[in-house]
This record gives sequence, C-alpha cells and structure tokens, in this order.
Amino acid sequence: MVIREIQQFAEIRYRARAYLCYLFGRNLPNGLPEPSLETISLGLDKITNEISNFEALYVLDHKGEQIIDNITTNSGGGGGKGTNRSNKAYYYRAVREGRCVLTDPYPSSITNDLTVTAATPIYNEKYELKYVACIDVSLVEILKMVHPSPLYSLFGIATKIVYSAFSFALFLVAMFLFIQGVESFFHSGFSLSKMDIKEMFESTIILTLALAIFDLVKTIFEEEVLGRSHKENAGGIHKTMVRFLGSIIIALAIEALMLVFKFAIIGPENILYAVYLLVGVTLLLIGLSIYLRAVKLKGNDDSDY
Repeated sequence: MVIREIQQFAEIRYRARAYLCYLFGRNLPNGLPEPSLETISLGLDKITNEISNFEALYVLDHKGEQIIDNITTNSGGGGGKGTNRSNKAYYYRAVREGRCVLTDPYPSSITNDLTVTAATPIYNEKYELKYVACIDVSLVEILKMVHPSPLYSLFGIATKIVYSAFSFALFLVAMFLFIQGVESFFHSGFSLSKMDIKEMFESTIILTLALAIFDLVKTIFEEEVLGRSHKENAGGIHKTMVRFLGSIIIALAIEALMLVFKFAIIGPENILYAVYLLVGVTLLLIGLSIYLRAVKLKGNDDSDY
C-alpha cells in the first residue's frame, strides 16, 4: 500500500539518508585540488557493488546539467546525458545546503514508481562547486535496505494478521451487543405505557458499550492493520480514547443511577454500594479531565517547535 510505504519512509528517512550519504562520502572524492570525472565514475562503480537494486546513478555539473549517461541496470533507464536538471529539488537543495540530501518520494521517469534521490555536492580544495553526484532508489527498495531484516518484515506481517483477527473478534462482540441492546429496548413492545424503565436503562448501557468497543476496533484496525501513522493521527488517538472512556463512564453512571433507584425502593441498607459506584465514576471523570489537560498542554508544547 502506497500510503503505508510513504509513512514508513517518513519514519526511516534519517537512517536512509545517513546510509546513502555514507556511501557517497566513502567512495567519492571531495576537497581535492581538481576532482576528475574519471575518479567520480570509479567511485560510482564502487557504490554499484554495495547497492544492487538502484534505478540510476549519474553526475551533474555545477550548473545542473547531466554530464554522463545513467549508470543503471534497467533496460529503459539509459541515456540522460545533456539533460538539464537544475530545476530538480535534489540539485538545488544539495547546492543550497552544501551537503548530502535525500528527497521526498516522487514518480520516477524511468519506472513510474515512487522513488527517492540522494544527491551530494562535490567541491574542489577552494570549496568551489564542481559536480553533484546523484542516486535514484525506488521507495520499496529503500525500505528494504534500511529495515533491519526479513524476519522483522515477517513479524510485521504476522502482527497485522493477529491485529486483524482481534479486530474482527471485537467487531463481532460489538455487533452482538448492538443486537442485544436493540432487542432489550423493544422487549416490552412499542407501547409507552408498558415500557420497562429498567430495560431501557440496560439497553442504553449495552448500546453504549457496543459503541465504545466499535470505536476501539476502528482505531486498532486503522493504525495496526492499515498502517496510519501514530504521530500524524495523534489527535485521532486522543479522540478515540476520550470516546472510549466517556462511553464507559456513561455506562457506569447509568448503572449507578439504576442501583440508587433500586436500593431506594427494595434495599435502602445497600444504597452505600451505589454511592461507591458514583464515587468511582467521579474519579474516572477527574482522571479523564487530567488526561485532557495533559494532552492540551502537550499539544501547545509541540506547536512551539
């Protein structure tokens, strides 16, 4: 899934840049009296021995014009010499920042798949820009390159399957509760005069719990199976947490209210238990208020950066 791959790239971007820039720094000359194109080409050949799955390697002059044909294993990716790439982000960023850079994913002109480009400027001993070396790597390959091991990927797939199974099971629980709540609501018929208030309260509790579980299923499935970023959807996580806790608090409050009425009529000596439940609901409300306050303060701190 493209969205998940882009989100994964955002998480490993710094490691990917560090690795590609390390290869450039180890194999390409920089700061020599007059770095030659032949020396740079030899360094690119060494890089091809360390990265087998790349789209293209090429060199630009100080004006952004490509001065060698693409070094590539792709049958349709040859050529490119003489192309002006001064308007490309990787060129002007490398020149402007004076260091190795890594672009965001963009559609490749060779394969039409998403790719990223690492570019590094090459200077002479007077710190005059002479060349810019570039490497294009597909988004899929850069993720494979930086991820720890195939075992990690297999574990990730297994984790998705487990979360999918739990999501499905919890979804069934929510649906069973929903059906039970609807049946309980209409158990006494449509006549308002015959409707049992106790059954109405119980139905409300069941439906509230069903909604809370459904919200939980939605969050688990979107984040752990579909792969939505936790950082980007932090607000959504907090909203789901508030809705879930709010549903639990509402259900407990209704239950406490039912116990108050019940014990007041048939067992006044047990009404203290209802009071305990009300105290617990109050503590939950206080805890939820503290949580919301902490989230708000954290959001304000993050906005300062």
